This record gives sequence, C-alpha cells and structure tokens, in this order.
Amino acid sequence: MKTFVLMGQKGYTLLELMVVVAIVGILVSLAVPNFQQSAMKAKETALKQNLFTMRTVLDQYYADRGDYPDTLESLVEGKYLRAIPVDPFTKSSTTWTEIYEEQEEGDDSPAGVYDIKSGSDGVAGDGTPYKDW
Repeated sequence: MKTFVLMGQKGYTLLELMVVVAIVGILVSLAVPNFQQSAMKAKETALKQNLFTMRTVLDQYYADRGDYPDTLESLVEGKYLRAIPVDPFTKSSTTWTEIYEEQEEGDDSPAGVYDIKSGSDGVAGDGTPYKDW
C-alpha cells in the first residue's frame, strides 16, 4: 500500500480568511452610508422634478382655460398629464397636498388648485420639511 504525503498543501488558513472577511466588513461599513445618502438624494431630486412638472402643468392649464383645475384628476382628464406622479416619499399619488386659490367675497366660482405640495412629514437633508417645498 502506498501512502501519499502531500507536500506544499495549497489552501488558505483560518487566519487569512478572517483577515479577508474583516477587510470586506470594513469596506461594506464605509459604503452603506454613502448608498443610503445617494438613495435619499435621488428621492429628493425626484420629488423636486415631480413638483416642478405638476406646477408647470397647473400653469399651462390656467393659461389654456383661464382658471385652475378643480382637482388634480382634471389634469389627467384634460390630457395635461398621463397620470398623477407618485410622491417618492409617501409612495402614493393620492397624498399630494392641494393648495386652492383664495376666493374674493361674493365670488361663487369654485376654487381651483393653483399649487401642490408633498404630503410627506419627512425633513430634507438641509433641514426643510418636504411639505414646504
């Protein structure tokens, strides 16, 4: 019977594997906060874009018709928007806060939506509430 003696065994020791795992752990702990910050900035940018688009469409509606829409759905029905955008923080298209125009006393015409705000209770990185944007 022959016995084989392995000379110069190849492989990694437990210590080497632990060092590699520790290095990977450090790199991940550095990357996660940057990823979370990037995700928050992306949501804030999406919110700014949605607000800009909806405010522009409200102005176009007013320029075309001479008054503001009764609801945001009127923008979709009038083909100004394909759909009401989703608020990236509330993840819903129904949580927008509609700001209605002020009516003078004796004016019986319905008040229209002239501005839009986010329905989120969150606070931006600069300290301003999203509902004030």
